[in-house]
Amino acid sequence: MESYRLETGPDGVPRLKVPYRGPHLLSHPMYNKSTAFTREERRAFALEGLLPDAVSTLEQQMRRAYGNIARKPEPLERYIGLAALQDRNETLFYRLLVDHLEEFLPIVYTPTVGRACQEFSHIFRRARGLWITPDDRGRIDRVLGDAPFEEVRLIVVTDNESILGLGDQGAGGMAIPVGKLALYTAAAGIHPARTLPISLDVGTDNASLLADDLYLGWRHPRLRGEPYDTLVEEFVEGVKRRFPKAVLQWEDFRKGTAFALLERYRKALPSFNDDVQGTAAVAVAGVMAASRLTGIPWPRQRVVIFGAGAAGVGIARLMRDALKRTGVEGDDLRRAIALIDTHGLVTEEGAAGDYRRGLGWPVSLATSAGLGPGNPRDLRAVVRALKPTVLIGVSGAPGAFTEEVVREMARGVERPLIFRCRTRPASPRPRPRTSSPGRRGARSWPPAAPSRP
Repeated sequence: MESYRLETGPDGVPRLKVPYRGPHLLSHPMYNKSTAFTREERRAFALEGLLPDAVSTLEQQMRRAYGNIARKPEPLERYIGLAALQDRNETLFYRLLVDHLEEFLPIVYTPTVGRACQEFSHIFRRARGLWITPDDRGRIDRVLGDAPFEEVRLIVVTDNESILGLGDQGAGGMAIPVGKLALYTAAAGIHPARTLPISLDVGTDNASLLADDLYLGWRHPRLRGEPYDTLVEEFVEGVKRRFPKAVLQWEDFRKGTAFALLERYRKALPSFNDDVQGTAAVAVAGVMAASRLTGIPWPRQRVVIFGAGAAGVGIARLMRDALKRTGVEGDDLRRAIALIDTHGLVTEEGAAGDYRRGLGWPVSLATSAGLGPGNPRDLRAVVRALKPTVLIGVSGAPGAFTEEVVREMARGVERPLIFRCRTRPASPRPRPRTSSPGRRGARSWPPAAPSRP
């Protein structure tokens, strides 16, 4: 691994120490400035004759790159073009992404990244991040040592089993950590040399991938049980040793696995699950903010959550904690939050042995509300019975929030809060091409001046 370090020169100006020269420098995306290298830099770094004569500004490079990407008619082709730019010049890639964030966010991440996961083995150009497979057992620490930079502060890892709404995508799931980290850099300013995408490629149960002769992943059925657990344990221990200051973000694991891993390792190292904790934080913050407009105090909120996966359960847990802090407890706390899955209202009996434990309604409570055994427990029935103040959708099932359900909400409360479901299509329609490469909300992302080797 190498370090990406700034050093202060004799003139007091911070400079980036560049360890490469010549063609090797031009092939390294983190250090490559391409046609922006000045004539002095071209002499210092043995680049003379390796670039066209003109010296471009970053602004000129950005306009050129934008034109090349914008003329591509298909979102997937734009994704490929942006990935290729990231692979050869990260400074230019992030400048382009920041200047056109609204336009390119749906390309770099959802929804287009879902299609990129599906087509991963067919559009593969250049490897990014680390893949860890069961064949690496016993030497995962060594594999982590092959990471391109050593001062990693943020790792996004997936086992590829629950990619967006697409399910098991095998090795193609790597597009998710890569895309998520690009967003962290563009939107939060985390330097890309401090980030590391990782795929725990433990096989796939996706038969179409296993039958594809171009498939790039570990070509075996998905690892499960004790072999899976011990592999993850070795991985976590390796991360703790190699990157002791890093946050580990668990991304797109199957819901049961996601909760188990978060509980097991949250005290072993800084852990975060965006699907569970990130979604919950945004949802609860939204309810808190909106309650100021509706005038309904927090202890009087009645919340129905449609969707009992990682996001729904994460929201329910955080919502429960927030209500507890306002003094709500006992049956009042249980009644305040209703979780609905594909079978209807989740009860203690149905959630006894899984990650939803503690969130199901007691059968006696459901019965007293007219939602007991033998009675309808679907979304409409629950809304009619509970008269909730808040309805949150975190299910991929389309068409759940019907006009009838919304009208039922309005009958029960004067100003209901409805956070609708959002499904993510696997094959997004092409976005209309912008005719002008003009900058909008531009921010600079200036690289430090390079120093001589």
